[in-house]
Amino acid sequence: MTALATSFETAFCHTLTVEDDAIDFMGHVNNLVYLRWAAEMAERHWESVASDDMQAAGLWVVLRHEIDYHRELKLGDQVELRTWVDPVKGVRCPRHVDIRKAGADKPSAKVLTTWTFIDMETRRPRRLPPEMKALFGM
Repeated sequence: MTALATSFETAFCHTLTVEDDAIDFMGHVNNLVYLRWAAEMAERHWESVASDDMQAAGLWVVLRHEIDYHRELKLGDQVELRTWVDPVKGVRCPRHVDIRKAGADKPSAKVLTTWTFIDMETRRPRRLPPEMKALFGM
């Protein structure tokens, strides 16, 4: 598990197999599933690096998703997902998710999601403190 996930090469990784419930009427992974996978990857990464106290201090919410679809994924495909973050800009934290068939040299989809950290007490976005930034190599 890589805390300092700042590029594709240092990314936090997870693998899965495409299940039946991910498939749409055209016989490939539904576009909404890519969004779900991107959100799940962010959660997995955060939970793997953040202490219980950090997790209790707030939660991440999405401000924006951008997805580029390149190649289809089908039932039974083994999929590699990688995520990493760019430096925070104010309260905005850009996160990349690369989704590809296991062993492929090119992605099936690339997701760029802008997240913000919400303080549990104020329910407002807050800048990440240095110890949280350090978790992501910032």
